[in-house]
Amino acid sequence: MRIVRFVTQNRIKYGALEGDNIILCFRGSPFARFKGSVSSFKFDGDIYQLKDVKLLAPCVPSKIVALGLNYRQHAEETKMTLPSVPLIFLKPSTAVIGPDDEIVLPRDSSRVDYEGELGIVMGRKAKDVPKDKAKEYILGYTCVNDVSERHVQKADGQWTRAKGYDTFAPIGPWIETEVDPNDLTLETFLNGELRQSARTSELIFGVAEMVSFISGVMTLLPGDIIATGTPSGIGEMNPGDMVEVRIEKIGTLRNFVVAQE
Repeated sequence: MRIVRFVTQNRIKYGALEGDNIILCFRGSPFARFKGSVSSFKFDGDIYQLKDVKLLAPCVPSKIVALGLNYRQHAEETKMTLPSVPLIFLKPSTAVIGPDDEIVLPRDSSRVDYEGELGIVMGRKAKDVPKDKAKEYILGYTCVNDVSERHVQKADGQWTRAKGYDTFAPIGPWIETEVDPNDLTLETFLNGELRQSARTSELIFGVAEMVSFISGVMTLLPGDIIATGTPSGIGEMNPGDMVEVRIEKIGTLRNFVVAQE
């Protein structure tokens, strides 16, 4: 099932995307009903054409927990030591944008990079989750672009400001609930040119380990996102660029880059 969040006639709704065109709407939020399975979801009978609605970020996370240096080749290209445990940091909910929205480069930015990533979408409240139970807490998976301002990141010595600007967390285009995340192709394109390519099987810390580790540190809430780390091939974005994060069996997240006015 592909779960979308969209706006129509000034109303925000959730729906299940069938094929390329039809949306069947949920009764309320899918996060309110998720108990480890999508079988309990209920629909209200409304149907919309995809062309008649605007897709939004597929969830409204209270936080995005992101991983640094979770692909060996990315650690090598940044000349940083591999972490012995998951290296986590937070991106604020105010950074979230959806598919086809604009990434706004701050006036004081010097170099802003794309980072294509697999996103884990939590389906229910999770605290101290054992690895073998992690799947029961995950609603599905999505595409994430962990946009990063490199000069600020280097100057600060920690990553909150560099990765926390408004619009620096594109998410979407939907949540895919029926996919095995452990060996998917992940690619990032800049203006149609392939810049990043990896498989999620190359992650140093896998999905279950991430959910278990992070939930041991902080409570994860329904709709929270875990951004699982980016592979090698990071690079700069400039006004006028189009960046796409494509993940096999999930979809394509597309955004446009503009300068702050």
